[in-house]
Amino acid sequence: MKIGFIGLGNVGAKLAGSLLRNGHNVTVRDLDKSLAQPFIDKGASWADSPKEMAMACDVVITCLPSPAASAAVMEGEDGLLQGLADGKVWMEMSTTDEAEVKRLGVLVEGVGAAAVDCPVSGGCHRADTGNISIFAGCERDTFERITPILKSMGRRLLHTGPLGSASILKVMTNYLATANLLTCCEALVTAKAAGMDLNTTYEAIKISSGTSFVHETESQVILNGSRDISFTMDLVSKDIGLFQAIADRANVPLEISPLLIEIFKDGEKRYGSREWSPNIIRRLEDATGLSILAPGFPAEMTDDEPEEPGYEVVPNRG
Repeated sequence: MKIGFIGLGNVGAKLAGSLLRNGHNVTVRDLDKSLAQPFIDKGASWADSPKEMAMACDVVITCLPSPAASAAVMEGEDGLLQGLADGKVWMEMSTTDEAEVKRLGVLVEGVGAAAVDCPVSGGCHRADTGNISIFAGCERDTFERITPILKSMGRRLLHTGPLGSASILKVMTNYLATANLLTCCEALVTAKAAGMDLNTTYEAIKISSGTSFVHETESQVILNGSRDISFTMDLVSKDIGLFQAIADRANVPLEISPLLIEIFKDGEKRYGSREWSPNIIRRLEDATGLSILAPGFPAEMTDDEPEEPGYEVVPNRG
């Protein structure tokens, strides 16, 4: 099976790398061809346009920074829609809007191809080792068809239901991670202000009911000072904004979500949209004059678990 991959950013490059590492026939594309060169050097092919890629490949994956970028790749001049055809599959691995992926899905199905939204969750360090989790929204037969591809990129695979369902769950989980990041920031700053040792504080949270994936990863790069989690403030704002849009469409009167959006918009204004997202703690550091740093923590996260073959997670329905 020939696989095309468009979008070689922080996450996309790692996912494409997993495909190559696991022996797949891969064609790559990015607006910045220099990002594709390492993959070409390892045996990947290059496509001059999305249309060319779609014509040459059985499956095309997009992993792009925004719904607008995905729409441009799909519908633009020499876009994917001009090359997709009966029997082909489009896999949208971007974190995107449920309504938008459904809109594009109708166009994809209109030319005879199948559409899947299959965002990832678990951090860039796990994407690098193929141990990330992947949600997949599509028809069951399509899911089974692409399962070998998903297993090469991720460890835990969840078929979430029809197209769009995976995008809802992805932005929901990113919303929860954002809320957790902000509470971790508040906890660390408060502990420092109360005179606590931050190394001890980190361990106390880690072994307690207050621990979480976010604490065990992002708190470490906060305390190191790098604040580098390979995810930026503008992407957080996009994701929590998409979650708020889902709630608005469903008439759910959220109370915490609007506050998270306000905090991150303020962080973007103060420190720049491309600032690493954990540096949102600077708002509290600036307000208190405290420096939330401690020795012994890594500058970036790495996944020390060995790569394992992916498997499907099946919901317990009683």
